[in-house]
Amino acid sequence: MIKMIFATTNQGKIKEIKEILGDINEDIVSLKEAGIDVDIVENGKTFEENAIIKAKTIMEMTGQMVLADDSGLEVDAMDKQPGIYSARFMGKDTSYEVKNRAIIDNLKGLEGDKRSARFVCAIAAVLPDGEVITTRGTIEGIIADEPKGENGFGYDPIVYVPEYGMTTGEMSPELKNSISHRGKALMAMKKILKEKSLI
Repeated sequence: MIKMIFATTNQGKIKEIKEILGDINEDIVSLKEAGIDVDIVENGKTFEENAIIKAKTIMEMTGQMVLADDSGLEVDAMDKQPGIYSARFMGKDTSYEVKNRAIIDNLKGLEGDKRSARFVCAIAAVLPDGEVITTRGTIEGIIADEPKGENGFGYDPIVYVPEYGMTTGEMSPELKNSISHRGKALMAMKKILKEKSLI
C-alpha cells in the first residue's frame, strides 16, 4: 500500500484526519513525520487553490501521493471572512481565544440567521503522475454568543450547530468527525482514491 503524506504541520488537524480515515491511518504521515520543513506560500484565491498549492509542492519534492487541505470559517455578516485567511486572521500568532472573541464582538446585536456561518474544507490529492483531485465539505452553523467546549481546536468553540444543540467544540470527536466539513471532504476523497485503487 502506498504511504501518503498529508501536507500539514497542525497536530490537531493530523489527529482528526487519522481518526476520520481510520482503517488507512497507518499509511498517512504528516510533514513533520516525513521530515519535511518547508514554508509554502498559499496565495490561492479559494480553499481548493490553496490545498492544491500545498499538495503539489510536497508531491514535487517527494514524488509521493500527497493530500492537503485548506479549511476555514466563513461568517456571512463579515462578508464571508475570515475565509481562506482563517489561520492568518488577525495575525498568524494571535491566539484563537482572541480571534474567537473578535468574531463574537463583531456580531454584537445580530441574532439568529444573521449570525450564520459555516466551516469549509477543501481536500486536494496530487498523484505522482501530476493528476489533481479535489473534494469539498461544509458544515453550517451560527456564531455562538460565547465560546463553549474544550474539544476540537481553532474556531470550534464558537460555531453552534442548531441541529445538535451544541458548538463543534462541545461535540465528541466521533460525532464531529462524522458530520464535520473535514470529515465530509475526507470521506469523499477516500471513496475516490479507493475507486482508483490508490489506497
